[in-house]
Amino acid sequence: MPTIRPSAYLRNNYNEVSEFCHSRVEPVFITKNGHGDLVVLSIEAYEKLCGRTELYHLLDEAIEAEKNGDFMDYDEFISDMRKDMA
Repeated sequence: MPTIRPSAYLRNNYNEVSEFCHSRVEPVFITKNGHGDLVVLSIEAYEKLCGRTELYHLLDEAIEAEKNGDFMDYDEFISDMRKDMA
């Protein structure tokens, strides 16, 4: 279940919100006038989210390349890698 707090709570209890984000590695949703406004994350959670997004993007590129036949087989790849390392 998401953790939702009003903006005044963040202002008055910053250290508690920070501790929560770090200990649970999950976001706190901040509302303003009863409506969603911000999401607060620890840097660790943010970097994990960014890494996951980048991975999904790379997987989408690989799937698209495979559909278009734009790939090389394993032996060709290894051969090219060995040439580059020499």
